[in-house]
Amino acid sequence: MRVSTGVTGFDDVVGGGIPAERLYVVCGPPGSGKTTFSAQFVAEGAATGDRCLFISMHESRDDLRADMDSYEFGFGEALDSGSVTFLDAFSSEGKRFFGMPGDRRDVNSVTNRISSFIESRDIDRVVIDSTMLMRYLLDDSDATIMRFLSALKRTSATTFLISEMTDPSAYADEHFLAHGVVFFHNYMEDDGMRRGVQVVKMRGVDADTDIQDVEFTDAGLVVGDGKPVTQ
Repeated sequence: MRVSTGVTGFDDVVGGGIPAERLYVVCGPPGSGKTTFSAQFVAEGAATGDRCLFISMHESRDDLRADMDSYEFGFGEALDSGSVTFLDAFSSEGKRFFGMPGDRRDVNSVTNRISSFIESRDIDRVVIDSTMLMRYLLDDSDATIMRFLSALKRTSATTFLISEMTDPSAYADEHFLAHGVVFFHNYMEDDGMRRGVQVVKMRGVDADTDIQDVEFTDAGLVVGDGKPVTQ
């Protein structure tokens, strides 16, 4: 089964939406569109009746809502719909859910809390912003991160894990374990800043792996007409 990302033009790049119930890493430098892309994914899910979970360590619910209110894809309406659970890792609610930082060696506890929440609430779409959250909650060993990601892969949700990654050729554990990797590019040209998105990896999908133009519009991110960006 495929699900729509809600991002105009992106579903065409991957042949009609992304395979459901898989783990995807959304990566790129700051300001390249990762969070907006993920917010559109959640808004699309809420609009089509999916249950969604958004876990953030960067912004509060109100701050992210304010950021997304400048767009017309309905993130605020999604938050109000009752279909989206938003967890701020640093809020009192988030700390009760995850436990305090001193508990972070207990990978089973954190992993079980998230996995159980996803399964017990029949969550369809998950966004975790970002991989820094894993380093905060868990110890930094490769084995711990792999256990956490493997548990996410076993849930029935379609999950976006946002990663602050600036080099598309530098891979971490999450990129090897994920079913798909989507990289957002920022780069300078003579006429100013250009943005692009590239499907670096997408298992089981005949995806276009060229860099595609990306624009921030009133409707949110829009991926170009499929013509590769010339760098």
